[in-house]
Amino acid sequence: MADEDTDERGLFAEQPALPIARAAKKVPAPHFHGHRERLRERLRASGNQALADYELLELLLFRSIPRADTKPLAKALIDRFGSLAQVLGAPPERLVEVKGVGETIAFDLKLVAAAAQRMTKGEIRGRQVLSSWLEVLDYCRTAMAFEQREQFRILFLDKKNCLIADEVQQQGTVDHTPVYPREVVRRALELSASAIILVHNHPTRSIRSRWSTHKHAETLANSGIFGIA
Repeated sequence: MADEDTDERGLFAEQPALPIARAAKKVPAPHFHGHRERLRERLRASGNQALADYELLELLLFRSIPRADTKPLAKALIDRFGSLAQVLGAPPERLVEVKGVGETIAFDLKLVAAAAQRMTKGEIRGRQVLSSWLEVLDYCRTAMAFEQREQFRILFLDKKNCLIADEVQQQGTVDHTPVYPREVVRRALELSASAIILVHNHPTRSIRSRWSTHKHAETLANSGIFGIA
């Protein structure tokens, strides 16, 4: 009987309460989340002039890198290439040389550059380009300023000086590009162009390259067919 009492007490005796599991601590949001929202708000309130180049680049990188701080990478890219425009104008193979930049990020940056070029081209298409010279210069800088090889580009105009077409006629080396007047004339006639604007870049800024450009323009001007701006 005693054994039964002992067993009963042991079975039904008050048991120590089990420890209550503590609520998991709330993990604070990463520090850069607030920084991202502040950048967005500054852009909304004051426009792009309120942001430095690296800050605009940060905003662009948010899309490619949603879960990490993009400021160090943005600053590294600006340090490497010099400005936001030069980052966007850099070829993909040079972009991926920067630590943290892979093919996806390089592609996204070149996509932004292509969109900017298309936008500036749209601003001058159909307009009287000789009365919008600053827009022409902006477009040419966007399209060619950071090319690693020389390009010979032609803007074809109608009789009202409106843009018909913009084409890269030749692409050469770092300090030379060939120009064939016959091809320039043939293409202008195909487009019924009344005038052309010749655009040429100098990646190396060499004297030889500039002399060559002047000779090309002189040769085309001597053809007597077009007014060359």
